[in-house]
Amino acid sequence: MRAGLLRLERMARTTTADARKKDTREKIELGGLIVKAGLRYEKRALLLGALIDVSRRLKSDDTERSRLLAIGAEAFGKSDE
Repeated sequence: MRAGLLRLERMARTTTADARKKDTREKIELGGLIVKAGLRYEKRALLLGALIDVSRRLKSDDTERSRLLAIGAEAFGKSDE
């Protein structure tokens, strides 16, 4: 019984560690987008404000969503060359 409990605790720690690694990787990738957009040296408050503004606009404007998606897809396409 004790061995089973220890095994479950180990599994829980592994699952938590895997989730943390996945979260960290996602944050690193998102930070890379800031760099790719040429905004590395902007103030964090400006970046957050811009992202909040875009988030609000995207919720109500499908045309804006399509426009920004095209810009982003083009930027990713250029980096593949």
